[in-house]
Amino acid sequence: MAESDLPSAADIDAEAVRFGLASTPYELHGALCGWLCGGGRDAAAWLAHVLADDTLPMPPSGSPLDRLREATAAQLSDRSFEFELLLPDADEPLAERSGALFDWCRGFVGAFGLASGANAPLSEESREALADIAKLAAAQPQEDGDEEDEQALVEIEEFVRVAALLMHGDCVLAPEHRQRLN
Repeated sequence: MAESDLPSAADIDAEAVRFGLASTPYELHGALCGWLCGGGRDAAAWLAHVLADDTLPMPPSGSPLDRLREATAAQLSDRSFEFELLLPDADEPLAERSGALFDWCRGFVGAFGLASGANAPLSEESREALADIAKLAAAQPQEDGDEEDEQALVEIEEFVRVAALLMHGDCVLAPEHRQRLN
């Protein structure tokens, strides 16, 4: 497994159950991404920060939750745009995939707000994208769909992926770049 490969949703779910977390693997990944994209620190104790619960223990080194943090941070900092959302495979039912995307968005929005605060340094494009992700976070999956719905979900997933990268650029990469220039 390469450093930037995400662990499986099943492995993350099993560890989340051991930790007593009520979040799905998709919501956890969304929250971790929101935290990192909002300028939150990449730290081994990420779970307590991201879920705003200081009683949560630090994921053990090498565990699925620790590997999730490492892979996500590596993907976000990689300039090749290989960042990926942790979501079910394309052959899973539409309702499961769309529900997982909405969970991811719920996690992202909450943790992004925790990390960035009330005055995130977002471009107008990022502010609009964050508002769109917040709308997706409130959405409910539909039970069935046709080929058009399948294509729409693929496009929405790509939009969310690019939006997260854009916000990461505004909140993390731009300030780092300004620091290097000073």
